Amino acid sequence: MAEAKRQIDSTLHKLRETVKTLRAKADPARYKSQITLAERRIQAFELANCLIEQALCRQDGGPSAQTAKNSRS
Repeated sequence: MAEAKRQIDSTLHKLRETVKTLRAKADPARYKSQITLAERRIQAFELANCLIEQALCRQDGGPSAQTAKNSRS
């Protein structure tokens, strides 16, 4: 689980940079579909990350899942 979270964090970083790059282009409207796709992937990976954090907290007997979610924000 920890390795999956690490990989998702890495992918999230790359996707966020991709969105920044596409929005900085001369004609960002031209890249609207790519930006939308990247943003949707970011949302999906953030959700996956949250679920992994909750599972890790339950495994480790750490703070409640809600506390872990709030600390991310």
